[in-house]
Amino acid sequence: MSSVRRFSRQVKVGGVKIGGGAPVSVQSMTTTKTEDVQSTIAQIKELEAVGCELVRMAVPNTRAVAALGDIKKKICIPLIADIHFDYRLALAALEAGVDKIRINPGNIGDQNRVKMIVEKAREKRIPIRIGVNAGSLHKKYAEVREGQAKALVDSALEYIKFCEDLNFRDIVVSVKASSVPVTIDAYKMLATKVDYPLHLGITEAGTLLVGAVKSAIGLGVLLNEGIGDTIRVSLTADPVEEVRVSFEILKALGLRRGPELISCPTCGRCEVDLISLAEKVERRISHCRAPIKIAVMGCVVNGPGEAREADVGIAAGRGAGLLFAKGEVVRKVPEGDLIDALMEEIRKYEEEIPTRGEEGS
Repeated sequence: MSSVRRFSRQVKVGGVKIGGGAPVSVQSMTTTKTEDVQSTIAQIKELEAVGCELVRMAVPNTRAVAALGDIKKKICIPLIADIHFDYRLALAALEAGVDKIRINPGNIGDQNRVKMIVEKAREKRIPIRIGVNAGSLHKKYAEVREGQAKALVDSALEYIKFCEDLNFRDIVVSVKASSVPVTIDAYKMLATKVDYPLHLGITEAGTLLVGAVKSAIGLGVLLNEGIGDTIRVSLTADPVEEVRVSFEILKALGLRRGPELISCPTCGRCEVDLISLAEKVERRISHCRAPIKIAVMGCVVNGPGEAREADVGIAAGRGAGLLFAKGEVVRKVPEGDLIDALMEEIRKYEEEIPTRGEEGS
């Protein structure tokens, strides 16, 4: 991977720094009705538990605006209001004390209305994400059939200049499309033209499998070239999965630290239900933040060797398996106790080696 990240100015969203050398942060978006305060808070708590660092929510009406203050009091991560069409909702959200707002100026309409939002954000010292999507470009760009990436960038640059003319530079920018090549081209182009932090994503990426693959390719290419300061993996799935996929992308590129699970693909030599076993371990370590390599193996060919190379691991067999730690066999464990034994070894590792600072900073 490229050792040089693109330079960007830094924007602070609540207590989270975006850009300026800060670790690439992970975002998600709630799927609850925002006005359903208890359900929304409960979902955000689930997101916090798996490491989500910023959360965005739809604000489509005045009931949603009225809920923002109560929600913000009960959560620990910065709250971002997602506004479309109605500038009055953006103004009200800024008054409600959100940590950031996301607008697509192309669907806000009259420039005077956008100006009111920018001036209010400047007054409140709240950042704005200029979110330009291929599916909702201003009409003068929407008819472009060729060079869609350039249309996205030109649209974003127009909005950026509008903000700069109002002496507002507390900006994060995104130029997303459902097409991976278009998204990659747009971000590469934009990265050479501005120094604002970039929010990466493939919009409307799809269901869990399809969306994860598209996001991993699109975001992975950009992040590997040093482009991107915060990400959201957009999935038609539980938003918890968005966070998990995001961290796996970042960890694969060495941009964030955390547990790495290795497991064999299984074959006819396997004597246990390794798929179920690995999935259970994956769920159990979802809250772990230590940089630990965990092996879940299920055959005599790769099992012992790979497990020994991991910090901790199990090599499962019919009726029993071996527990490894730091290259040494700890003990033989009954098959039904393997996961609990592994988790106990992981807890010991976490106590011995506290989570160190994030890479990529």
